[in-house]
Amino acid sequence: MTTKTALRYTQLAAPTATVTPKSQMLLREAMGMSLRAYRADKGMTLRDLAEHARVSPGYLSELERGRKEVSSELLASVCHALDASVADVLIEAASIMTMPSVDEEMASTAPAAAE
Repeated sequence: MTTKTALRYTQLAAPTATVTPKSQMLLREAMGMSLRAYRADKGMTLRDLAEHARVSPGYLSELERGRKEVSSELLASVCHALDASVADVLIEAASIMTMPSVDEEMASTAPAAAE
């Protein structure tokens, strides 16, 4: 009986979306892009931001490249050093995650000459 229930649950819970995991951006990657964009807008170097946020430049670099997950405490510290709110950085990261990739956009767009 347990096996039948497990099979039914598996069949019902199977994802219906056709999106492959490869095409999905990870939150840590989007957060890194967002943090890097905010830093660039402020004209700060990685070393300057790391000093103000009291984190090592190497770790901050890993965050910006999307290789490390950021804790909420560290995110708050970095955002404070950037004079930005955590909410703004998260919204920026969410918008990055929802943007279609350039390849996908180009594939679905008609060439300009065809218009």
